[in-house]
Amino acid sequence: YGFLKAVDEAQAWLFQDLPGQLGFESAPQWWPLPVLVVAGVVVALAVERLPGRGGHEPSAGLSATGTPTGAELPGIALAAFVTLSFGAVLGPEAPLIAIGGGLAALAVHLVKRDAPAQATVVIGAAGSFAAISTLLGSPIVGAFLLMEVAGLAGPLIGVVLAPGLLAAGIGSLVFLGLNNLTGWGTFSLGVPELPPFETIEAPQFLWAIAIGLIGAVLGSLIRAAARWLQPVVDRRRLLLTPLLGAAVAVCAIVFDLVTDRGPGQVLFSGESALAPLIQQADSWTVGALLLLVLTKSLAYACSLSSFRGGPTFPAMFIGAAVGVALSHLPGLPMVAGVAMGIGAMAVTMLRLPLTSVLLTVLFLQS
Repeated sequence: YGFLKAVDEAQAWLFQDLPGQLGFESAPQWWPLPVLVVAGVVVALAVERLPGRGGHEPSAGLSATGTPTGAELPGIALAAFVTLSFGAVLGPEAPLIAIGGGLAALAVHLVKRDAPAQATVVIGAAGSFAAISTLLGSPIVGAFLLMEVAGLAGPLIGVVLAPGLLAAGIGSLVFLGLNNLTGWGTFSLGVPELPPFETIEAPQFLWAIAIGLIGAVLGSLIRAAARWLQPVVDRRRLLLTPLLGAAVAVCAIVFDLVTDRGPGQVLFSGESALAPLIQQADSWTVGALLLLVLTKSLAYACSLSSFRGGPTFPAMFIGAAVGVALSHLPGLPMVAGVAMGIGAMAVTMLRLPLTSVLLTVLFLQS
């Protein structure tokens, strides 16, 4: 909870307060460029010089990479914090899974140094369940995500599932309680006050197939670009991570120059911009939406290949933008298009079909 709040505060300070403190009336259009270059330097140093290589490699999608050790946690937290705060296009779910699991395993080690390995694994998994319990809108979605990521089946699911679900429920209560005490929010998804959507008609099934194909092609291109860049970056990380940070900034600046909608639509994970995009869909032109999809996709691929974070929220944002753009055509209500786009992009980028469906349903449940 504190990590997510710190990211929120750092984003606001870097992109709203700091320009004013330096004498600007507001952040100039070139502002993302130096911020993301600095982010690239810090993340590259964290990956190269600190234990744990900054955590999960996001170009590989979400996968179970084991519980980090206590020595690896600072590097993972630093790389993720800078990635999320400075504007790279990745989300917080993968770092939270690692941080939650690592803190839980560290607690086991501090309490009982000779604890059985299985106890460390089970309690580490429970820590991951707890850390992600509200981020995706429901502790159940977080549980589905972790079960699909880890490929839990057979005897192991009986060992991990009960403590994992219990931890997810308790983690959700902790987030709710801290929100009540602080008023900072629960940092979870959900779009209130959606336009009504009551009737399913035959053309929508054809649109679902079409958007599924669009999501498969677009998502596969993003993954392929990120997977091609990643080994290149790995060989010269200290040079190329800042350069790719600059590329992310250029995508945001170009979008802002053309549309005057601000670089924040392209920067960051899209988690906080997703609901306003849907609620204010009528104010977007098709051209602006298509440029948003293009620039966000390029920035996403660059971020996947070089920074540290999770792939979920940018995929959802791009899918929603595709759905809103296509809803200008006949036979596709906006809410249906958004649902199809989110589902298609999420399943392509995450390769987790159950989680993608459940995430879409809960996100748009209102």
